[in-house]
Amino acid sequence: MSSLLPFATYYFCYFAYGGLFNPFWGLYLDSLSFSPWQISLLIALSTMARIVAPGFWGWLADRLQRRRAIIVGTSLAAALGFLLICLHAKTFVWVFFCLALVHFFWAASLPLVEASTAHLTRAEPGRYSRVRVWGSIGYLILAVAGGYLLDWLRLASLPWLAFALLCAVLWSAWRLPEVAAPARAKSRTSLWHTLSQPPVRTLFACCFLMAFAFGPYYTFYSIGLKQAGFGKSAVGWLWAVGVMAEIGVFWFMPRIMRAVALERLMLLSLAAAVLRFGVMAFAIGNPVLAVLAQALHAPTFAMHHAASIGLIHRHFAQEHHAKGQGLYVIFSFGIGGSLGGLLAGALWTHGGVPLVFGLSAAVALVGVAVCTQGLRPFRA
Repeated sequence: MSSLLPFATYYFCYFAYGGLFNPFWGLYLDSLSFSPWQISLLIALSTMARIVAPGFWGWLADRLQRRRAIIVGTSLAAALGFLLICLHAKTFVWVFFCLALVHFFWAASLPLVEASTAHLTRAEPGRYSRVRVWGSIGYLILAVAGGYLLDWLRLASLPWLAFALLCAVLWSAWRLPEVAAPARAKSRTSLWHTLSQPPVRTLFACCFLMAFAFGPYYTFYSIGLKQAGFGKSAVGWLWAVGVMAEIGVFWFMPRIMRAVALERLMLLSLAAAVLRFGVMAFAIGNPVLAVLAQALHAPTFAMHHAASIGLIHRHFAQEHHAKGQGLYVIFSFGIGGSLGGLLAGALWTHGGVPLVFGLSAAVALVGVAVCTQGLRPFRA
């Protein structure tokens, strides 16, 4: 486990930044009087970057065989990009330019770290979740502490706090060891042949639909809570409830994966998403139901993510594992998350919380149907 400690530290710092950024960045943009469409576009930059950036940086890492150098360099560039937001007036055009720069570099490091972690835990894939859980712990701490910090320091301090966390990410990236990419083995199975298989197409469709359903959540959940009367500390705690549930699933995932088929986990995660986003759509202001909905982050994110990683590992030949991971990021968080967030921005003024989260529940329901028809092995 000692060889994995730098990776656990990196996950902690990386997702601690997310624990501050995701719950409160929308509120910060709203405080600048940006329109719902502008807010959705700015938040979607992080997901749109995942359409292009992982492929480019992954290709460069494979070509140079220098994963650590790219992780450190792009982490430094992301921190410097956010510093520009801290130092300049907060106009939409300037924030858009700076965030586009930040996210292009920010999207580089995590897939490379994931590939290294997967390589080091390849003998016992369930150990991946035990390392990744430290990212959830970092997210949890900052989601809770961030609400109180921003109540004390005010929302205007958010960019500087985010910059400080990006510096911590840079420090943790510097401590990572170089992990040599596995030798490229020749296989009779081409990548295109793998992608043409019905279970693989269904897997990526399920990932796309789940990420699409999450688009409105990452864009407007905190704003919806604010409109329902929740303060910033309460917003932070509600995000934290989701992460606490996520931590539990990640920690026990090795045992869960031994007992339940991955296809069944995928189906359960999509079914839970229908319930979760349905509750958000019609009862976001009810404290008890709000906690229940966030507790469902365990199956809708943690279980879904672990099942996705496991199914990619199963269906893709070893020399295509990194490509499979990249395609997972592109089709889910990249294309799916971007489209879901942008559509939510276009619909927000027409129906607010009920409309955009009702859309999320409907898309997840489509995912249930697709998974049931296409991932047949779950019945075994």
